[in-house]
Amino acid sequence: MPQLDTSTWLMMILSMVLTLFILFQLKVSKHCYPENPGPKSIKSSSGHTPWENKWTKIYSPLSLPPQ
Repeated sequence: MPQLDTSTWLMMILSMVLTLFILFQLKVSKHCYPENPGPKSIKSSSGHTPWENKWTKIYSPLSLPPQ
């Protein structure tokens, strides 16, 4: 049974890593980043919900009277 030739594996792995690094660098360099990101203003919604102006009572199952 012939032996597996592993003499070229190191060169193949190094060339693949170098190729992936170059491709990643090209992809990142073409990405558009925002120049000067500023804080976003948070606006409160003007719509009113029924639970804003009154208390809502939440009943726990353990506090209910036995049935």
